[in-house]
Amino acid sequence: MSTFPSRLSRLLFSSALLFALFGLPAAGSADDGVPVAVDSVRQQAIFREVRVTGSVTSPHVAQLSPATSGLVMRLLVDEGSQVEAGDLLLELDSEPAEYLWRAAEAQRKQVASELADAERRLREAQRLAPQQSIAETAVRSLEAEVAQDQAALDRASADAGYQHALLERHSLRAPFAGVISSKLTDPGEWINQGQGVLELVATEGLRLDFAVAGEYLAALTPDAPVEFSLQAHPGERFAGKVQTIVPVTDPGARTFLLRVAPGATDALLIPGMAAYASLRIPEREDGLTVPRDATLNYPDGRVLVWTVETGSDGQVARENVVQTGASFDGRVEILGGLQAGAQVVVQGNEALADGQRVRVVGGR
Repeated sequence: MSTFPSRLSRLLFSSALLFALFGLPAAGSADDGVPVAVDSVRQQAIFREVRVTGSVTSPHVAQLSPATSGLVMRLLVDEGSQVEAGDLLLELDSEPAEYLWRAAEAQRKQVASELADAERRLREAQRLAPQQSIAETAVRSLEAEVAQDQAALDRASADAGYQHALLERHSLRAPFAGVISSKLTDPGEWINQGQGVLELVATEGLRLDFAVAGEYLAALTPDAPVEFSLQAHPGERFAGKVQTIVPVTDPGARTFLLRVAPGATDALLIPGMAAYASLRIPEREDGLTVPRDATLNYPDGRVLVWTVETGSDGQVARENVVQTGASFDGRVEILGGLQAGAQVVVQGNEALADGQRVRVVGGR
């Protein structure tokens, strides 16, 4: 809204602008009237503009830890490192585990060789059996040997696989793409299974989370537009939309979670960055509004709006004391003092007098 101390400066600016654009005579000319720009009192739905504070959050934040204990041999990342899913981050001393895996693999190969030999002898016996060149019991014995060797191979394969899995657990890989936000260990340090060593934060699919008073829960709908700004980019406004509404209030703060999808501003977002949103809450289906520039606030609490009326002497300014309501989208709700369709002064209204002649030189 316009304020009393700024009237003179705005008058000088408005006059200079109009003189430059239109070649107008002095603003106080009795013949032509004071040049003004106007707009109309509009009838429209009324909204309440609610400001909320939140922050940029990541869909994935994980404190990574190895699946086994061991001595840190290599650390391949540091704070700020960008990683992709599957990238190697850390290696533990795996020499003992590698020996165990090699022994298990050697045992598996040995059993596999024994099975292959037993299967070869069984095939030969089965070819001789129709000629009664070998006893039936010998064939059955070879079949049992093959079955036993097959079971032994299954056990050896399982053991080798287990030892290989233990070996793999000495390497820590990124479960998703993101940035390393914290490093909690260094090479040469012993870490235990489950101990956090790195924090990984996803930098894709970022969203904005806001705590909103529970009274507004029923007024918000999924995909509703939301205007927001970022602390790191003051003065800029961005468009988003409601992504998720968690209809469970915090019993302490009496708030619920509103999650907003940021649209096409992903490159500007950083996890943890402060954000501010403006929510449009429906108030009434019908009401009167004027542009914010049409209102003048005075120290005594009065709010004035100047209108333009056409009479026998031409166009003149009329002073109107109004009652205001909600403000949104650069407009102010008028609860009383004006009628729909009236022409209100939005430029050149800082130093008018009631009944003064005016000349409309612009409008919206």
